[in-house]
Formats: sequence, structure tokens, C-alpha cells
Amino acid sequence: MSRDCLRPALPIFASIAIGVVGWSGHVLLLPVALGFPILWSLAQTRLGAALVSAAYFLAASRGLPQGVATFYAADVWPGLLLWLCASLSFVAVHTVLWTKNSGVRPFRYLLAAVIMASPPFGITGWAHPVTAAGVLFPGWGWWGLGLMTAGLAGLVTRIWPAVAIALTGFWLWSAAIWTDPKLPEGWRGVDLELGASLGREAGLQRHRDMIATVRGAAGDGTRYVVLPESALGFWTPTVERLWTGAFSDGDATVITGAAMVDPAGYNNVLVAIDRKGNRILYRERMPVPGSMWQPWRSWFGGSVGAKSDFFANPVVSIGGGRAAPLICYEQLIVWPVLQSVLHDPDFIIAVGNGWWTDGTSIVSIQRAATTAWAKLFAKPLVIAFNT
Repeated sequence: MSRDCLRPALPIFASIAIGVVGWSGHVLLLPVALGFPILWSLAQTRLGAALVSAAYFLAASRGLPQGVATFYAADVWPGLLLWLCASLSFVAVHTVLWTKNSGVRPFRYLLAAVIMASPPFGITGWAHPVTAAGVLFPGWGWWGLGLMTAGLAGLVTRIWPAVAIALTGFWLWSAAIWTDPKLPEGWRGVDLELGASLGREAGLQRHRDMIATVRGAAGDGTRYVVLPESALGFWTPTVERLWTGAFSDGDATVITGAAMVDPAGYNNVLVAIDRKGNRILYRERMPVPGSMWQPWRSWFGGSVGAKSDFFANPVVSIGGGRAAPLICYEQLIVWPVLQSVLHDPDFIIAVGNGWWTDGTSIVSIQRAATTAWAKLFAKPLVIAFNT
């Protein structure tokens, strides 16, 4: 292959590498994603910008086909179809807003960034470079987000080398002093390794085993124990009586995932259980599109699957404090965490059920993204996942 033939492909290969490394699941590698806006701005044509955008997004979300195939116990084709469909919004937005005019390019890119961080396009706004703000500017809060936004704008101008050098300096400084977010005092997240059986095995023994796990985690100053998404399966009167009775005579409070079903669909929720009883603490704002959230089915009189309410309950009150809950998919997109942080919570609770992601980096990416946001706003973080 001649050098002239290879040159047009180099930005595409570079964009693939940026997507793979930046979204590898290692929090300190998130700033690698900032290479994408540089490549986007250096594209010579609109087609070039489209190819660079597609390469980055598809590489960053590379675990989706395998994960969907595992979720549906099917071959890889449904996953590939969803993978390609999900990329369309990202590619379309960045293709339409690309311009040769260097004077307006920063404003165009920032508009693309805002669109991909907000509904409706933000519903599939994964791999957003702004997530790296928590690595570059830990503890800077909204000022750090503003500096990150200015940095993104600078990376698509002619002075991008100087901007890149400055951001790299912040990156190296942050990496040298990096520490993970702290746990809130008295809280503990419990990771489980129960695979696909979590939430599906409804036997009494499974619930007794999980109650014993919670009791073992409580104590030594731990009063609040968090279990993963879907840990209790369906929230039925029987399950409610069993769990409420199990913690009616102690000081521990359990925060656990469950599903509440009604004729129109179901809510993916977090339930709080203590000696005073139980209550629905949080209803998921944005379930996984396609596999959980299926609004198009209502057009034919069917169930919508998991219900969504994009901007409901961004913070909840628990244990004398205010928490920002994020269930699974909400950790991969931008607006849920920013909406929650606008209400200045005391800490963040992140839960997930990632059994279907085995062999991919999806859960690691969720943890890395949530960690970055917690660090940006200096919020303690509780994490509980099932794998």
C-alpha cells in the first residue's frame, strides 16, 4: 500500500485507537478521548468527519454487540444492528455540524457536545469526551466542567497543540496525586457474582442468603448497605414482607434494586428497607434503550418495558443526607449525573447488574465514568455491581 493511499486512513485508525484506549475502563485513561475533537477538526471533508466520528464511537462502544448477544441468548447480529443504529445519532450530529470554517468550528463542536449530552440525542450519548473532566480537574466542580468545555473548544482551533499540551499537564498532575473517591461514612456497597440468576432466582433460599450477606456487611460502623440493581427481582408483597421482617429489629438500612410491575410496564427502582418499613427510594430515569426501554411498543398497544422519566427524582433523601442515585445505563450518559449534581447531593450511589457484559469492558467503563464524575464534584461514592 502506497503512502498516498494510507494517509487518508490514518485519522480513522487513530480515531479507533482513541476510542479503544480512552474507553478501556481505566479511569486515568479517559483523557485519551480528547483526541477525538482534534481529529474531527482536522478532517478535510464532511465525509472524513463522518468516518472519524464513526470510528471513534464504534470503537468506544465495541462491547455492545457481544453484550446484547449474551443478554438475548442469541447470535451476534441483533447486537451488531443495535451497535450500528446507536452510532447513527453521534455520527449524524458530528457530520452535520462539521465545518471548514475555523472561526465557527469551536461553536459548532460545542453545540454537538451539548446535543450529545442532552435528550433526545443524549439517550445514546455514550463515550462523551467531557467525562474526562473529573480526571483533569478533580475537585474543581462546575469550574472544572467549564474549563473542560473551554478545552474542548480549544482543541478544535488552530492552536490545538498548545491547548493539548496544557491539558496534558493537568492530566499528568492529576495522575500523580490520584486517589479514588471516598465512601460516605457508615455506607458500604456489596458487589455480587451471581451472574444471570440475580433477580431471576426467586426462591426463598436465595433471599435468605442475600439477607445473610447484608447482615454480614453491616456492623463495624456500617449502617447502610447497598446491593446491586435487580437484586430482589420483582418487588412483590411476599418479597416485601420477607425483607421488611428481616430488618425490623436492627439498625441496618438496605438499599437494593428491584422491579415494580404494572399493566403499562415496569419501573426499575431502588428500595430502602429498615426497621421502620420500606419505601421506593428511586425510580430509574433512563433505562437501557432497546433491551429495557421500548416506547415504540405503546404505538401497538403493548407494554413499553421499563418506564422512563428523564428528569424525575435526581436526588433522594436517605440517612440524614441527600444522594444522587445512578442505575446502570445512567452511568454511561451525561445528563443524569449533571442533573443530580445541580441539586448538590452529599454523595453518589451507583448500582448495576452487568452479568450480560461478561467478556467486555462495559462494567469497567461504567465504574470509570462514575468515578470521574464523583472526583470532579468531590462527592463520596458507593458502588454495587453484580457480574
